[in-house]
Amino acid sequence: MELWRLSATDLANRIRAGDVSAREVAADALDRLAAVNGALNAVVDHRPEEVLAEAEAVDAARARGEALGPLAGVPVTTKVNADQRGFATTNGLRLQKDLVAKDDSPVVANLRRAGAVLLGRTNTPAFSLRWFTTNSLHGETKNPRDPGLTPGGSSGGAGSAVAAGIGAIAHGTDIAGSVRYPAYACGVHGLRPSFGRIPAWNASSPERGIGPQLMAVSGPLARSIADIRLGLAAMAAPDPRDPWWVPAPLEGPPAPRKVALCLRPGGLAIVPEVEAALRDAARRLQAAGWQVEEIADTPPLREANDIQLTLWLGDGFAAVRAAAEREGDPAAIGLLDAFRARAEALGPDAITQALTRRATLARQWSLFLAENPVLLVPVSGELPFPDGLDRTPEGIARAFEAQLLQVALAPLGIPALTVTTGLVGRSPVGVQVVAGRFREDLCLAAGEAIEAGGVPPMPVDPAGA
Repeated sequence: MELWRLSATDLANRIRAGDVSAREVAADALDRLAAVNGALNAVVDHRPEEVLAEAEAVDAARARGEALGPLAGVPVTTKVNADQRGFATTNGLRLQKDLVAKDDSPVVANLRRAGAVLLGRTNTPAFSLRWFTTNSLHGETKNPRDPGLTPGGSSGGAGSAVAAGIGAIAHGTDIAGSVRYPAYACGVHGLRPSFGRIPAWNASSPERGIGPQLMAVSGPLARSIADIRLGLAAMAAPDPRDPWWVPAPLEGPPAPRKVALCLRPGGLAIVPEVEAALRDAARRLQAAGWQVEEIADTPPLREANDIQLTLWLGDGFAAVRAAAEREGDPAAIGLLDAFRARAEALGPDAITQALTRRATLARQWSLFLAENPVLLVPVSGELPFPDGLDRTPEGIARAFEAQLLQVALAPLGIPALTVTTGLVGRSPVGVQVVAGRFREDLCLAAGEAIEAGGVPPMPVDPAGA
């Protein structure tokens, strides 16, 4: 049996029942990694002997009669911008190639406590900055469905790995679509949870993920919504290192099965294939008993997009630009230079004003989502981009316009789920499901109804050029 094809939910159940050992699962996962990663470069660091040792510890715990965690023996990948003890937290940088973590970050620690076997470290662009995954340290990650398409970013290695069957669940981080877009581009599912849902902190870069400004969050990518649910529950355990973590229940009170469909929020232009995917998802929801109403627009998105960019550019832009020069990564430099004039024009009170206005927008969205418990919108205005699109100023502008919802939803702190729904040729397509803060359960319920109508084949072998 090819165990790597099975879902995390199935693997954990089989390991708990003794139908298969965690070591057998780990060995099979390592074989799959060896077979396909050379074509993808999704996993950039892994230690087979440690993977097998972790799996054997799960088997030993079962033999002693101990209760096993929800991810017992499940192979999971982690992104190279999150601390994992004994591994470098490179964030795609040569500057950090020797920055070895002494301890696990909270999300990695939670995965271990849930019984996951940490299979390998996945690639990211330099500084986890782009929707494309290349860097000068680890190289370029390919999309397993079509090497001419971006695998997304910044969790491009995570999306590529899980789509190709390297691990059942992948850890990613999302500050402006870095979980949702790789899921979209690689044809899997990906959840950006509410801010405060999953604890975050890195000793190697303690400012990442704990401040309330940019609202960076970790989240799972997986091949089924059931596995997204399982990964979320494991990642969301408390950790005192994150003062912004909130002990909110994973299941909220009953809510009407009501969906607002918005095809062009904020005036976003969408290609016909994206509109077709949205209307198809709406039909799937209606068939499952959901009430779907098409609306003309949502609360402000363009302004939310501008606020997120202001918070990013106002939060140490000069230092990041100087680090990019030291790193010598041309793509990172090009992206930063595209926003340099805007960053340098920010006034001394720009962040204060942005945070004040963000609170107002978050309130408007909270009221909107109280009346419309689930919102169905595009992930992107386009199908997944050709790889390397952002190597020119024109490409950067095109990408940022198409990715309006990737950026704009982030500062609101609300959950957003990418659900893959099909293929256009070899190009994946999908939709984005949004709900109120800490209502990931509503996203997942709607996501399951959409998923039931069909998804692209997965896992997949790497496609040729």
